[in-house]
Amino acid sequence: MSRWSALLGRYRELLAEVDDWFSRCSLVAGEQIACHRGCSACCRGLFDITLLDAALVQDGFRQLPHRLQQQVVQRSRDRLAGIRQVWPDFATPWLLNSYPEEAWDDAMPDEDETPCVLLGEEGICLIYDRRPMTCRLHGLPMVDLSGEILFDEWCSRNFTAGDPLLMPLLRAPFNEIFTQEQLLFREFTRCLTGRPFNELDTLIPAAVLLDFDDFTLPEQLWSQSSS
Repeated sequence: MSRWSALLGRYRELLAEVDDWFSRCSLVAGEQIACHRGCSACCRGLFDITLLDAALVQDGFRQLPHRLQQQVVQRSRDRLAGIRQVWPDFATPWLLNSYPEEAWDDAMPDEDETPCVLLGEEGICLIYDRRPMTCRLHGLPMVDLSGEILFDEWCSRNFTAGDPLLMPLLRAPFNEIFTQEQLLFREFTRCLTGRPFNELDTLIPAAVLLDFDDFTLPEQLWSQSSS
């Protein structure tokens, strides 16, 4: 993954801003936030991540001991095999954008409680420092500094006696963060495919197995590229 080291380094700096926000929220809200490293209540089922996050996940995966890598690879293959029972033609590079978004729930049902393939035996993420953006944001609502509500839900274990949407100190410059994320994503996809894209999504099990050095974009997705 050395080809992407510099870009992933910049992305990790952006993710550090998200981590700082979450830490500030924990300080401000105290016991009203149950989320912490080692809590794996939300590390279940399948969910979409960006292709940039997939590269970050794989970078973390490659640093694991060989024994753990083998276990994760097998779990990932099993998960992708399960998806192929719903989508028989689901194959590398395992991009969800090849399917209509309304069909994603068929392959990734909300009621799926299967642990993430990168969840360790003690309930701790094996690549915590390189986990995707969505994993860092999950559990709290997202309200921009401007007051715009970008996401108005939160984990049921948090804020059981209050409304975080009424707490200005929990706000962050999310619009700017997501703008910077989009710019990095476009740069990453341009380097990967030769064209910048605004959206290409996959899954954590696929991120483990993807070959970024021999990446071939499905023909039907080329029309989604953005100049």
